[in-house]
Amino acid sequence: MKRLIYVLITIIVFGIVSCSKSMSQYDAEIDRAEKIMSTNADSALSIVDAIDPSELKIDSLRAKYHFIRGYSHMSRNRSLIGDSLIRYAHDYYRGKDIVRDIRSGIVFAWYKFWVGDTHGALLMLDSLAGLPNVPDSIMVQTLRTRVLLGVSEYQGPQLIPFAKKLHKLEADSMRKIEAKYMLLTAYEYAGETDSALYLVDELIDYARNKNWGDKYFMFELERAQLLTEIGRSTESDSLVNEIFQKAGPDNGAADYLHFQYAINALNTGDTRQASRHLALADSFAVKLRGEDDTYFRSYSNLLHAIIDFKNAGRIKLTHINGLNNRQGERLNRMKASQWESERGALNQQNRALVLKAESEHKTVIILIISLVTLLVLAGASWIIIIRRQREHENEDRIEALQKMVDDYKSASATKGSEIGDFSTLRSVMLKQLGIIKMVAEAPTEQNREMLRKISSIDGEIKEGLVDWGNLFSMIDNLYSGFYKKLHDQYGDILNLKEEQIIVLMVAGFSTKEISVITGQTTSTIYVRKSSIRKKLGVPEKEDIVRFLLN
Repeated sequence: MKRLIYVLITIIVFGIVSCSKSMSQYDAEIDRAEKIMSTNADSALSIVDAIDPSELKIDSLRAKYHFIRGYSHMSRNRSLIGDSLIRYAHDYYRGKDIVRDIRSGIVFAWYKFWVGDTHGALLMLDSLAGLPNVPDSIMVQTLRTRVLLGVSEYQGPQLIPFAKKLHKLEADSMRKIEAKYMLLTAYEYAGETDSALYLVDELIDYARNKNWGDKYFMFELERAQLLTEIGRSTESDSLVNEIFQKAGPDNGAADYLHFQYAINALNTGDTRQASRHLALADSFAVKLRGEDDTYFRSYSNLLHAIIDFKNAGRIKLTHINGLNNRQGERLNRMKASQWESERGALNQQNRALVLKAESEHKTVIILIISLVTLLVLAGASWIIIIRRQREHENEDRIEALQKMVDDYKSASATKGSEIGDFSTLRSVMLKQLGIIKMVAEAPTEQNREMLRKISSIDGEIKEGLVDWGNLFSMIDNLYSGFYKKLHDQYGDILNLKEEQIIVLMVAGFSTKEISVITGQTTSTIYVRKSSIRKKLGVPEKEDIVRFLLN
């Protein structure tokens, strides 16, 4: 019974452990996600999305969970609208872990940008970029984000120092070129065109030496635009001509090149040439960009309005409407993107609710298992109590039998009334024989042990359950010397086992009970009964005991 209880407890513990995870298991999973979030953001997201954040009971785990989730979204350029708790992670790591402090701060800045607080995002990044004793690899990541957001806001003077520092710290050659190009953009927005031209010439030379055709083409177009900015339209036209000669008349940027022609012509007062090139730019935009020409059209419509005003002295409402519609389309796309992001955030929240429901379901299962366990343990305890009561009853029975045996010894030793003595002995013997029969009917180990104790009262038992000498004497006293007569008459043809079987048959024991007392199988008992019948000459249909008694 104890073994059964141990098994049940083991099963319950295993069930509880399988239904819930320890904080160390969550920590191991989240650590695994953190190791791969920079190289495989999708896999990192799969790991953390499978975790219900409500089950994270430790602050460090909650902070790490929200940090990894937000960082992975940022790495995949996904919406961070649903990552508002990145603020919690950043507050937790501040002053504790410089790497996670800055990285979570970068994610927090992106979150601010996604919810429309670009100014707050820039202030956050300015604060991070000013921290001392930051590893270059982490500072570079901060500066990249700061410069990128600064360019999107057309910052100039404020952006230059960050772009310079980024260019200085970048170790990878491609990253260094990207940083120089963003510094060029910062100079352009700041109105420092000479510095911008100096940098674009360096980029053109680098691209030429590296045989980077596309980059070389892009940098030359950038130089043409800069020349237009400082009023050197003729030089800009010459550079555009060179680009067309090298790349062909219908190259992938023909719309932008003709657009540059149109601006240069408009700046020199040649509205006819401006109109012609603008028409060519529009046609190439439709051909090259298809439905993605919205960005180009937002500039083209403005230039059309300027040309019409110069030609007719008035502005056409169609161009203004076109410009407004293009801006409206961009706004609608931004709104659609925001709605999509919000829907994604709702899906994430729904996922969290599903995980929470699953967690509560597991809790209910654990409670049910615990209740069943208590019931099983209560039942097992009740069974143990009943068995102990039976053991006490058996012990009481043994004590009573011991008293009867003591009475038997006293009666044998006392001289006096022979009738009274015989009655006492007979009562004791019958009771002792009844105990033996009871054990044979229910041969449990406890009952067997009790019988051995009873049988060993008059002497030691070498093997088996009873003292056969004592039992034979008891049968003689109870059944008018039956065993002695049997042994005297048939002792030469019957063996001891056969005599034991006959004696027990006389005492009323069944075949199964005889097999228990003698330690033989029932099949063996049947075989021995057949042997007894042959040896004694008992007819097939006559009972052996009746034959012997007669």
